[in-house]
Amino acid sequence: MPIFKMAYLPPLLIYASAGISGLTSIVGIFFIKDFLSLSATFIASIGFWAGIPWALKMPIGFLIDKYWNLKQYFVYLGAILVSVSLLIMYGILVHKNSMLIYLDIKIWFIFSSILTPIGYVLQDVVADAMTVEAVEPDFKNEPKNIESKISKKEHTVVQLYGRFAIILGSLIVGLINFLIFKDVDTNNPQINLLYGKVYLFALIIPIISVSGIILFNYLNKIEKKAIKFNTTKLDYQIFIGSCIFVIFTIFLGSLNLLFSKEIILLSSLLLIAILMRLLIKDLKKADQHTIVGTAIIIFVFRAMPSPGAGLNWFEIDILGFNQSFFSVLSITSASITLIGMIILRKVMMNTTIAKLFIILSILSTVLYFPSLFMYYELHEYTSIITNGVVDAKFIAILNTAVESPLAQVAMIPLLAWIAKNAPSKYKATFFAVFASFTNIALSARELFTSYLNKIFVISREVLDTDSNEVLIKANYDNLDNLLISLMVITLVIPLTTIYCIQKTKFKSTE
Repeated sequence: MPIFKMAYLPPLLIYASAGISGLTSIVGIFFIKDFLSLSATFIASIGFWAGIPWALKMPIGFLIDKYWNLKQYFVYLGAILVSVSLLIMYGILVHKNSMLIYLDIKIWFIFSSILTPIGYVLQDVVADAMTVEAVEPDFKNEPKNIESKISKKEHTVVQLYGRFAIILGSLIVGLINFLIFKDVDTNNPQINLLYGKVYLFALIIPIISVSGIILFNYLNKIEKKAIKFNTTKLDYQIFIGSCIFVIFTIFLGSLNLLFSKEIILLSSLLLIAILMRLLIKDLKKADQHTIVGTAIIIFVFRAMPSPGAGLNWFEIDILGFNQSFFSVLSITSASITLIGMIILRKVMMNTTIAKLFIILSILSTVLYFPSLFMYYELHEYTSIITNGVVDAKFIAILNTAVESPLAQVAMIPLLAWIAKNAPSKYKATFFAVFASFTNIALSARELFTSYLNKIFVISREVLDTDSNEVLIKANYDNLDNLLISLMVITLVIPLTTIYCIQKTKFKSTE
């Protein structure tokens, strides 16, 4: 099996652009805190709606199966949407009064938040299909005949490179953010101009993704073998069902009905279950059962709620973390993740998904302890004992170093599993449907997070920009209860699910 093939490089550039998208994440945290009076619950709700566009991977994946040779246009359109989203944020920060003429700033922000994932999903679905083709270049014209273990290893290697490209992009932007915000006065009334420049710098993101497609076309031209697949007879029920879901989601969202998020989530799961059934109906019964069981385990693990924005606010207001330190955390996270991916690559290739997610669930639970530790101000004692070495920032960096590789350790085997199990004529569609399934789990995560934020209300101080009067008082009293609840949920629910699944015919053996 080759260590690297040039065929890997074009999709890796598209993945790298996704990693570089983190360039605006730190600015986003402080923009929401300092310029928008949004509650943690509302922010979690935006996260839910922003996750829904990833369901577009299903109809787009089908179209890529049908019209593979037109894939570059999906990437171009995605690049345009991402560019527009970035320019909207630049306008909000630098030309606020002009933007207010047309729409309220919050509406612009929500519009940008939804537009961004739509752009990325258009590009991501092409990159996913390109990684499958890089391993099995004739998957459209020939039945799958690659030996299972070899196929799994190469798919894992390709996905490892893909995650490596994303994290490397994150590392680069972490360094950039550190340099931008080093010694910056966050109380400077002109700080929004600096924030705006970051969004302009981020326009490099769509340029990099487009370069991946340009390179792909160039490599095929040089080799004089541009691939033209035979049109395979595809089941249009899959495409129609996917389109109905997208229309249904937009329609319900626009009506703003009570429990619309819950209705969309449940209908999404039902529709994707039907699409999965259509995709795997020609496989052996044992393989179908394994795929279903594995999918349930993956969904439950990824649907576990997070603390939400309240924890970030606590770190900023109480612990004194600023933009520069968040950049340090970003750099630490990216660096440790890259190292961890290399060290753990054999574990990802050889460990079953069920066992892997048991380990990850336990580790995810343990990693809430440092935040709880700092909430109870125990870092003050460790700082005194160690002469200021083991303070809040030290603990945060250590926690980040341990936590960072976990998400990628979970993602790489998952993506390799999707690519390996796809039926030959539905590579892109299968990848899109199962990736959409796991992304709907992230929407469920945001929904459950909003529930917890309603139960354990956390608020940061909001001041009137004109009178400097306190509009909302800071309240972090419930943060410990929130973290303890998360620890119990993150440990008990995934382990119980895995235990139950492994006792049935749907036992995951992957």
